[in-house]
Amino acid sequence: MHFEILVEDRSGKQALDILVPKIISGQDSFRVIAYKGIGHIPKNLSISASAGAQLLLNQLPKFLKGYGNTFANYPADTPAAVIVVCDLDSKCPKTFRQDLFAILNACYPKPETRFCIAIEEGEAWLFGDLHAVKAAYPQARDAVLNRYINDSICGTRELLADAVYRGGSQALPKQGWQNVGKEKSIWAMSITPHMDVSKNKSPSFRYLREKLGELSAIGKQ
Repeated sequence: MHFEILVEDRSGKQALDILVPKIISGQDSFRVIAYKGIGHIPKNLSISASAGAQLLLNQLPKFLKGYGNTFANYPADTPAAVIVVCDLDSKCPKTFRQDLFAILNACYPKPETRFCIAIEEGEAWLFGDLHAVKAAYPQARDAVLNRYINDSICGTRELLADAVYRGGSQALPKQGWQNVGKEKSIWAMSITPHMDVSKNKSPSFRYLREKLGELSAIGKQ
């Protein structure tokens, strides 16, 4: 199985470049493509919003249609799938998934696709393995780590900053948003090498793991 994995930012790509090989078979292949933000689903799915050319959701209708046509021409023994990974943020989970499937259902032919939503942010997947966080940051504040509830809507990025960043979440924005993104990348590259994907406690990460595993198994048939 070949996986095309679309993510909304650089830190997501850096995390998945490390995590995906821990999940899929050695016979599988993958590519992670990072965008420069999540953006918004275009109101008219037949029109690509050029103003959001580097934003994931803005381009998703165009790219899913493209993947559908491309995958349809692959040999039968070369299955492929798209994995769309994005943060829930403050969206309604049910409505967001319905909107994503509306994009997929507008494709003909449809590419094999799975939507994997981090709840509420990608840092939830890092929080899912506190042993990995502590391995990367031995001085991480236990009181902060231990009050996190997996996949809760709580300002996940800010909470992780409070646990591992000097000065906490209050100091991080003062460095500018570009440096916030840089710090997110540092967290991803520091924590994910220590993660045990089989023991992660984040339900949304487990969903990603299960979908990759299921598709990997299909590819072996």
